[in-house]
Amino acid sequence: MEFDLLGSLAPRGAGTTPAGPETPQCSSKGCRADAAWQIRWNNPRIHAPERRKVWLACPGHREQLEQFLGARGFWKDTVPLTGTAPDGDGAGPGGAA
Repeated sequence: MEFDLLGSLAPRGAGTTPAGPETPQCSSKGCRADAAWQIRWNNPRIHAPERRKVWLACPGHREQLEQFLGARGFWKDTVPLTGTAPDGDGAGPGGAA
């Protein structure tokens, strides 16, 4: 099997979406559980007041992620995850935001 490094770095086609899990996963670092909650937040120093970034949470990490964001004054609200795509933007603490 050959590996094409340059080919793997090429931009994807306009209609191609990145590969990912079939169901949204928890944003907590190292957790691969299915997400059940959207934790919506923003950093008021860099985001417009109406902007909402979203971390996804499984039931076991919901409170921990809310407390982490709340201690920094970033947490806005938490809503159930419905459908397959979160309502805002952003990645969890285990990824780039």
